[in-house]
Amino acid sequence: MTSPAPARAYRRLSVEERRGQLLDAALSLFAVRAPDDVSLDDVAETAGVSRPLVYRYFPGGKQQLYEAALRSAAEELEHCFAEPPDGPLTRRLSNALDRYLAFVDQHDAGFSALLQGGGVVGTSRTSAIVDGVRRAAAGHILSHLGVAEPSPRLRMTVRMWITAVEAASLIWLDEGKEPALDELRDWLVEQFVACLVTTAAQDPQAAGVVRAAVALESADGPMGSLARRVLPVVGDAAHLL
Repeated sequence: MTSPAPARAYRRLSVEERRGQLLDAALSLFAVRAPDDVSLDDVAETAGVSRPLVYRYFPGGKQQLYEAALRSAAEELEHCFAEPPDGPLTRRLSNALDRYLAFVDQHDAGFSALLQGGGVVGTSRTSAIVDGVRRAAAGHILSHLGVAEPSPRLRMTVRMWITAVEAASLIWLDEGKEPALDELRDWLVEQFVACLVTTAAQDPQAAGVVRAAVALESADGPMGSLARRVLPVVGDAAHLL
């Protein structure tokens, strides 16, 4: 006679574990649908819990849940630009962008909603969370440049590039995720180099940053490749000198 299978042990989740489960469920939904199109019932069903349980952890309803999920996503995005300060600048930027663009790819519609805001979930608090990501990213980039107190031009250059990365990510999603991620990453790195060199022409601090960065680059690296492709384009500009 076969003995019955032992009953599966039930483990009650801690408050933090349950909250994390609900946030994971919400983020998984925001990855494929805009936040305005996600209901608490959807979150409860995805997490395998009841709607009242969702309200128990997020009594503020959908708005509170969205802001909590946004903070969770923001923390992950902020860490994308954290990279050991070793090796060529372009390699560090490439590694950071690989993580950032992977997040964009995985969260899709949720990423668009995060940056574009609007709808019932957009508030000054959510805007502050997103702006915090931008400021954290700028801090990481300036750290990679070895600058503690950036000049206004250099600080603006970094923040403009971060805005460009966001815009390119949104356009990439809108264009059906073309070009390939590695091509987009390399192009964005080159955009940063171009912006930095342009700023260096007018800003001594940026010029020092460029010289230090070039010293660590190799001929077969991104900077060398960019120089070889750009020089022929401007080769007929000698009359401007």
